[in-house]
Amino acid sequence: MKIKVLLVDDHALFRDGMRYVLKQLADEVEVVDTGNFADALNLLTANANFDLALIDLNMPDSEGIPSLQLLHQRFPVLPLVVVSGTDQRSDMEEVLNLGALGFISKMSPSKVMLSALRMVLDGGIYVPPQLLQQAVAQLETGQALHDKRSLRATKYGLTPRQLEVLQLIGAGLTNKEIAISLALAEGTAKIHVAAIYQALHVNTRIEAVSAARRFGFIASNEFDVSEAPPKEQ
Repeated sequence: MKIKVLLVDDHALFRDGMRYVLKQLADEVEVVDTGNFADALNLLTANANFDLALIDLNMPDSEGIPSLQLLHQRFPVLPLVVVSGTDQRSDMEEVLNLGALGFISKMSPSKVMLSALRMVLDGGIYVPPQLLQQAVAQLETGQALHDKRSLRATKYGLTPRQLEVLQLIGAGLTNKEIAISLALAEGTAKIHVAAIYQALHVNTRIEAVSAARRFGFIASNEFDVSEAPPKEQ
């Protein structure tokens, strides 16, 4: 396996350390790095053939969230992951809402970083554990259980809202479509999807639907996604 990664951070020492981590992602890893946002845009404009982009949230020539939004708008198919020293929940939510596929703290151990990046390269979304736990607790506090499916789902660590999300995944909806259907922010929908994966010990939407049918969260004849597998995004 060969991958090409764009690494953007204004601290040379951090870039050197990340190079070592990134080399463990695949048999052959090409890392192109730069210390500022303007150079990152120029590199992508000249050659957008990158498999992954890792970018710091705060750099001297970057406006933070607006700059990330600009990058995502110009290169929408590029898998983008933020690696940042900030642990502000609002920053994490905004990053996920604008379309990034992950938010990794610079304080994370290398094993966590590798696991997160492999998840993104496999088509998943990495949500920081602290954001996942806080969001689930706040979103689901006081919400009552109304049916047998919810009671069964709770035994597996799923909340009623996550059961709704799981059923929409089974119907083939994307994260954006799920968010619209349930009147949620897209970043919140991503958090629920990540929580479902964690609770069911799966890595893809197809695996999640298969597990949901096996555990009785979705009836076997309720949705038929065999001809059109659930979309990851």
